[in-house]
Amino acid sequence: MAPLDKKDKEVLRALQNNARMSNSALAEHVSLSDTPCLRRVKKLQSDGIIEGYHAKLNAKSLGLSVLVYAFVRLSENSAVAASQFESHVESLAHVLSCSVISGSYDYLLEVVAEDLEHYEFFLKHKLATQHHVAAVESTIVLKQTFSRRSLPI
Repeated sequence: MAPLDKKDKEVLRALQNNARMSNSALAEHVSLSDTPCLRRVKKLQSDGIIEGYHAKLNAKSLGLSVLVYAFVRLSENSAVAASQFESHVESLAHVLSCSVISGSYDYLLEVVAEDLEHYEFFLKHKLATQHHVAAVESTIVLKQTFSRRSLPI
């Protein structure tokens, strides 16, 4: 994969801010004509730099007012246990992200829930029932001051 040039970075910044921008608007924004701009976007997609396009939704307006960071420790540190756990949490719609971490826990999950009662149900009946889970420590977010999904390019 060739290194990104200045125009590629401009294209990526623009699409991060507005992925619904038409190719013509994008081309004008980055001072390119339509065809070379479209070629760049297609190359960035085929190189795996652009993985997809998504709508940013407001969780609270959809009734998901609780955000929790759950630290999970597995009962055994094996590839089989990790694979089974990762497959299990990937199937849980309320888990927004799952990261392997260092330290006294093995995973950090970002979880949304309607309320604390719903999170308790999720914890006891969906997450902790996975037989490789040894411990879960939950941190409830009281207020999220900002959330950034754009990468610094």
